[in-house]
Amino acid sequence: MERFDRTIPATVHGHYWVRPARESRQPAPLVIGFHGYGQTGEDHLAALERLPGSEAWHLAAVQGLHPFYTRTGQVVASWMTRLDRELAIADNTGYAASVVEAVRRELGGTGPLVFAGFSQGVAMAYRTAAAVPCDGLIALAGDVPPDVDPGRLPPVLIGRGTRDDWYDEAKMAADLARLEAAGATFETCVFDGGHVWGKELREAAGAFLETVARRAST
Repeated sequence: MERFDRTIPATVHGHYWVRPARESRQPAPLVIGFHGYGQTGEDHLAALERLPGSEAWHLAAVQGLHPFYTRTGQVVASWMTRLDRELAIADNTGYAASVVEAVRRELGGTGPLVFAGFSQGVAMAYRTAAAVPCDGLIALAGDVPPDVDPGRLPPVLIGRGTRDDWYDEAKMAADLARLEAAGATFETCVFDGGHVWGKELREAAGAFLETVARRAST
């Protein structure tokens, strides 16, 4: 008998980490972050906590649904591969939207919402920002995925290190051209560094968050 291949929906449990705002601002704004390949949501939450002014924001970091072991035995995660790509995009976007609902339900409020992604997590941040109403997007070291309509995006801060060999100058230029052609609002931060959260990027992200919060309060 000839072999065949099928897919079937399955229920899995994802993880996310939350750090409530440490300053009173009502309604409290919220940042939802997406980590890079081989990292964890906890890693990404630590990066978000280093952003200037983050004390005034609820912070949450979503972990990819595909865990694996590193050579040292640490459990990390990734977001997706080319296998069943369209199904994975739908699964991950729905998962991220569920985290937004869960965090808001637990912490209360419907304040400004910003998504933030690093490296592989940037694609998830773009996809979620295009699907879930939000007020801003921080994209560091990752490109706009081809399945995202840039015209559906909120204001975007795009960051890149000058020595980043993966998200290089050509990829960033292509992203900016797509965003500009779609009439999207964006700003950039190019800093001296590699595939990392640089000091200048953290400062730019903090200023971006403050602008979002100030815009929402007027």
